[in-house]
Amino acid sequence: MDLLDSILNSMDAPPTTNEQQKTLIKKQREMVERMQNKQKEELLRFRKYVEERMGRFAKDDRTYIEFQPLDKVHRSVIHEIAENGGFIAMSFGREDEDRHSVVYKKEHPPSEDEVTARRNGEGWSKDIAKEYSERRKERLAQEQSLIDKQSTSEAGSSAAHSSSADTSAEVKPTSNYKTKYAHLIGESAALQAARKTETNQSYGFVPSKNKKDMRSIEQTLADIQAKKRLKLQQQQQEQEQEQEHELTASQAENHDAEQR
Repeated sequence: MDLLDSILNSMDAPPTTNEQQKTLIKKQREMVERMQNKQKEELLRFRKYVEERMGRFAKDDRTYIEFQPLDKVHRSVIHEIAENGGFIAMSFGREDEDRHSVVYKKEHPPSEDEVTARRNGEGWSKDIAKEYSERRKERLAQEQSLIDKQSTSEAGSSAAHSSSADTSAEVKPTSNYKTKYAHLIGESAALQAARKTETNQSYGFVPSKNKKDMRSIEQTLADIQAKKRLKLQQQQQEQEQEQEHELTASQAENHDAEQR
């Protein structure tokens, strides 16, 4: 224990904090708490502001309201209040630059053109809506013209194919090959050589006169059963003979044993 005490006593003690450092740490903690409380109060005021603005929006004839660019925390408050109030909230713009929230009434949701324009950073107004409507009409007209061109080309190709098929069907040979090669094959050679093939109905059948066994089915079955019975009788006779032979041999052995 003396050695352990000496080692512990020789070790350096932990540094002690003076009063100035304690005061500085305390001030920093108090500053952080004040900042957190300030942020909470500011969010509460912002929440109240959003609730009041959406309350007025629900009662007037506007279809949407737009908020100034805000950070994620404030935008989340807007989306939460909008969802609870039965509105549609969407955010547009670039983060940390002009990202802002727009709240719509459910009966007046944004159109596809409006969403596209706001995502492109163009905003939304009557002039922009008219411009996007004209662009959409031009795009639809171009798509329809392409469809018409494709259908016309397909119809033309099908018509050309049918006309070529009709032309090929009407083509006839200028000469008869039989006449041309009559000196080789003759005029009546093909007709004489040609024969009408007929099916041999008797194929696979054997005439009764060619059969060696002339018995009927009943007679054949009776003969088979008779052979079986004969075979069984022969087996029984052989077994009886073996048993008699064994009996005779055993009697002879017993007789020899008695004489001895």
